[in-house]
Amino acid sequence: MKPPNHPMDRPRGRARVRGLAAVLAAVAAVAVGVAMPAQAASTLKASAEARGRYFGTALTRGDLGITAEVNLAAAQFDMLTPGNEMKWDATEPSRGSFNFGPGDQIVSFAQSHGMRVRGHNLVWHSQLPAWVGGVALNQVQGVMENHITTEATHYKGKVYAWDVVNEPYNEDGTLRQDVFYKAMGSNYIAIALRAAHAADPDAKLYINDYNIEGINAKSNGLYSLAQSLVAQGVPLHGIGFESHFIVGQVPSSLQANMQRFADLGLDVAITELDDRIQMPADSSELQQQGTDYGKVVNACLAVSRCVGVSQWGVDDGHSWIPGTFPGYGAAMMWDSSYQPKPAYTAALNALNSGTSSPSASPSPSSSPSSSPSSSPSPSPSSTPIGGACSATMKTTNSWPGGFQSEVTVQAGSASVGGWTVKWTWPGGQSISSLWNGTQSVSGSSVTVRNASYNGSLAAGASTTFGFTANGTAATPTLTCTSP
Repeated sequence: MKPPNHPMDRPRGRARVRGLAAVLAAVAAVAVGVAMPAQAASTLKASAEARGRYFGTALTRGDLGITAEVNLAAAQFDMLTPGNEMKWDATEPSRGSFNFGPGDQIVSFAQSHGMRVRGHNLVWHSQLPAWVGGVALNQVQGVMENHITTEATHYKGKVYAWDVVNEPYNEDGTLRQDVFYKAMGSNYIAIALRAAHAADPDAKLYINDYNIEGINAKSNGLYSLAQSLVAQGVPLHGIGFESHFIVGQVPSSLQANMQRFADLGLDVAITELDDRIQMPADSSELQQQGTDYGKVVNACLAVSRCVGVSQWGVDDGHSWIPGTFPGYGAAMMWDSSYQPKPAYTAALNALNSGTSSPSASPSPSSSPSSSPSSSPSPSPSSTPIGGACSATMKTTNSWPGGFQSEVTVQAGSASVGGWTVKWTWPGGQSISSLWNGTQSVSGSSVTVRNASYNGSLAAGASTTFGFTANGTAATPTLTCTSP
């Protein structure tokens, strides 16, 4: 595809765009009327969770004051990425002086709305305070490790994943000659990953980049690096495909490309999706944008290790696109009046009716390259009924007023064709978001049944489901039955 001419070294702020009201309102009215499958979920997050994925967005601190925008974000998304608040210039503007206040606001919003957080980012050549470039090269490693350790420790247990190294590659597949490369060579990436893992062993650790969505020189360079890191046992857990597209230019090799990284034992994720249109946009371009969003979601569903999709923003009125790509806009699933566009309907339809490959649970504790060294103790195993199955629960994350847990369901001496896990909360807890299962609640009693794709287990095999909940973390006794 034509290179998107991507000045991603610019700050990703929010710029308002206006216009298109008549066209978008008309198209949205048609889009909303598209028939959905029976029993289909009505939000992106619910539909994604039913497929064992998440659907996320990005917000900045400024966005938190816009009621309509944050209400839409809370209703539709279950993963949140801070747009700028965790980057180096925001968190360590002068050497050794850290400011986590803005990032904490994003995390607090996410926690209060049952959303998990993607940490973004720890090491990036852009939005880097000038003082870093002035550090003697023989001191850069220490500065980098201190920054990673301090920030990752501050947010330990509060983030699902970190974009540890962001946008390290040139278009030709060579590494950028930034201050980190000049000081440490290509080894800076492994050093950064090891530092992040030491600080927060439960977080999944990603390399994140743009223009790597298709198979090309840039993605080939990253693939070779990923192969090497995995072979060395470096704690790399995933690859983030930013996916800043131009309408009609989603690469045909997207699915195959994600699959080859997944085959290395890595998770993959669409991390910053948008699909910009040269303005003014017409109805055919908006329909093509819908086709593009459907392609991206279906590609993720087809790759078992694709854990989720995140759009870079919520609506066209608060998108970074017009300020960075003059003449382009309309890149989001909602217009500037918060009305859904064909892209929203296409994404929701793909989640509700697309064919998905069984997924790995998108929980922080399922990282492929390392075992968490400090996970809380699981609850006692349930007593197998008829030798069918057992279940254990462990808390993987907690914060004031809420927590996140993972439940492992294991078949006994014979295979099972479905499972049901039950427990009773001891102190008024309630689930706010659940993935890889379906729940029903009666008072303090919870029943979780398998999803369509993870009910069949061979003898001794296991699967997991997870949830975020309100209240004080607890690990009640579970019972597991199989029909």
